[in-house]
Parts: sequence; C-alpha cells; structure tokens
Amino acid sequence: MSTAVTADRTQARNVQSRNVQAGESLGGRNVIAPRAVRRVVSAVTAEQLGVDEKDVSVSLSDHGGDLTMTASAPIHVAPLGTGARRAGTIVERLTRAQSTIREQSLTLTGTSITEIDLHITGVRLNERKRVK
Repeated sequence: MSTAVTADRTQARNVQSRNVQAGESLGGRNVIAPRAVRRVVSAVTAEQLGVDEKDVSVSLSDHGGDLTMTASAPIHVAPLGTGARRAGTIVERLTRAQSTIREQSLTLTGTSITEIDLHITGVRLNERKRVK
C-alpha cells in the first residue's frame, strides 16, 4: 500500500479550464493512505458489531498482494427478555459481519480484503434504565 494520496497535477490544471462530466475518465491516479483504509474498516466493523468505533482495534497486513484484516472488539448483545435481540447466534452474526465488512470495505475504499479475523474481546449489553 502506498502512504499518500497522489494525483497528476498537470491533468488537474487542464481540468480546471473546462467542466468535467460525470463518468468521464481522466488521467492520473488516487491512492488511499493505509491509515484512512484502517479507519474506514474500523468504522464498518464497529457498525457491524454494534459497538463504538473507539472500542475496535484493527490491523491490516499485505501478504503478497492479499490484504488481511484482524480486528479485536466486543460485540453488542441485547439483554435477555428485552425483545431487542438480533437475528441469529453470535457465530452466525460474526459470519454475516465478515461478509458485510468485506463488501463495504471494497465499496468504500476499493480495497479487497481476502481474510478477516474477528477476535471478540467481550460483550456490550444495552443497559435498562430504571424508572424512579
């Protein structure tokens, strides 16, 4: 992965002098910084696990062109008897989360993740508020 977002400045100067139509192809390249990819993947992972982004730790590794992700985070589980239960077991939810993380990361960053390892560090419960 490259470490900076770059663009062809000559092409950019030429574009300033005319309107660019949607879908029109221009010369140059865009590279997303690894830190930005990691932040996007972290946000997507937090959303899928139902926790705050600050509770998610993500590392990305490039192994011969294959990007692998390891995330450590708790998972949100509704307390028993609240009726707010998500569909499926925790294992089924994690399997769906892996697929969704892979798809959304590709859609948002253009980066394909070939392997996703989710390490669940705990459980976050919705707290019931008592009426006084």
